[in-house]
Amino acid sequence: MATLNPYLNFNDTCEAAFNLYKSVFGGEFATVMRFKDVPGENPPPPADADKIMHIALPLGNNGVLMGSDRPGHMGKTTFGDSVTISITAGSEEEAHQLFGGLSAGGTVTMPLGKQFWGALFGMLTDKYGIHWMVSYDYK
Repeated sequence: MATLNPYLNFNDTCEAAFNLYKSVFGGEFATVMRFKDVPGENPPPPADADKIMHIALPLGNNGVLMGSDRPGHMGKTTFGDSVTISITAGSEEEAHQLFGGLSAGGTVTMPLGKQFWGALFGMLTDKYGIHWMVSYDYK
């Protein structure tokens, strides 16, 4: 079966965003590559050298959250509401921890609460503009 791995693009805030995600989800980065690490005859402009070219944070059962900064010469990333990352927690306690960590400094669009379909569910936009849905399905 295929594995879904979200890939997020940022305007110069990828490293900070992924440090937040690491603090919420735990684990260690599998990859952190900066534009200056790319071999070849065409080094990146100095303004882009330390930006994140690729970062990967393993999550849960074989999932990976990945991302990068978009270099200036490629234009700015436009954030919209067309992408939301849905994460299902393994416990009610974990759902509260994930929701609290991701919403810190962001905007809660639907508070985490018990829903009519038998789940604990909430929605938020983190301080980097990424939309999240956090849920825990009651047995």
